[in-house]
Amino acid sequence: MRTGTQGAVPARYGLFARFWPSVTQVVADETKSRYGHAMTDKTEMTYARYLALDTLLSAQLPQSGEDDEMLFIIIHQTKELWLKQMIKELRLAVRQIQSDALVPAYKALARVSRIQAVMTLSWDILSTMTPSDYSRFRGVLGPSSGFQSDQFRTVEYMMGHKDKSFLKYQDDRPEAQAAMQAALDSPSIWDETILALARKGFDLSDAILKRDWSEPYAPHAEVEAAFLTVYRDTEKYWELYQLAEKLVDLDDAMAAWRHKHVLTVERIIGGKMGTGGTAGAAYLHSTLGKRAFPELWSLRTQL
Repeated sequence: MRTGTQGAVPARYGLFARFWPSVTQVVADETKSRYGHAMTDKTEMTYARYLALDTLLSAQLPQSGEDDEMLFIIIHQTKELWLKQMIKELRLAVRQIQSDALVPAYKALARVSRIQAVMTLSWDILSTMTPSDYSRFRGVLGPSSGFQSDQFRTVEYMMGHKDKSFLKYQDDRPEAQAAMQAALDSPSIWDETILALARKGFDLSDAILKRDWSEPYAPHAEVEAAFLTVYRDTEKYWELYQLAEKLVDLDDAMAAWRHKHVLTVERIIGGKMGTGGTAGAAYLHSTLGKRAFPELWSLRTQL
């Protein structure tokens, strides 16, 4: 039995089959009443449309016929998506710190550190690719390299690792370069934390509070001394203390990410040069000691 535009009647409905057209019409009417359109409406929001899955899943474009290249692409595209979210959360945290809303900033910073943990774990997936697997398609990468990631550099700038030399890698992408330049020229989250410290009454010099934000940050004894006071009286300065620890979480997570990155690179390509012309693992080793919030590490010796 068929019911015109309602389609085939499910056999399991037996004697109730004659009611099928009415049932389906009621469902259609209820759907249209609730959502403003019928379920068959081409403009209806669906899971695939909401997530733009057709666009997202067509963005993997392997250049070789090797199976492992797809994994390589997905790992790096996923990292870029997480970096996008990290930038969003860091911007929110910066705005909150600027307005002295330190407690609300904890959430965004906690989210960033958890994203970093997920990104670090992804190296374990990539390391299932053997050196032989990678060598079969490495040639199609040409001079491209994660070293050129504008979003990773933007995150570094926002955390305080300022280095103008990375801007040139985005000469062909003006919008990405502009975003990097904005982050380079703005106070980092550490600069904003120090400014918040001054607003809480700590005496800090203009050399710290009015410096050129685009220049790399150098540790200051004044900042360490101020945070030593915070750490020695956590009840009085609880909000600043908790903010500082959330920042240490970010630095800790970034160090873990860098360390796992080095191990993965050494496991897959050994001591070879990187595709982007860097020294490969040797360059990555040179980044392991980077700390965005140096005084929060050095003060621990003084406690």
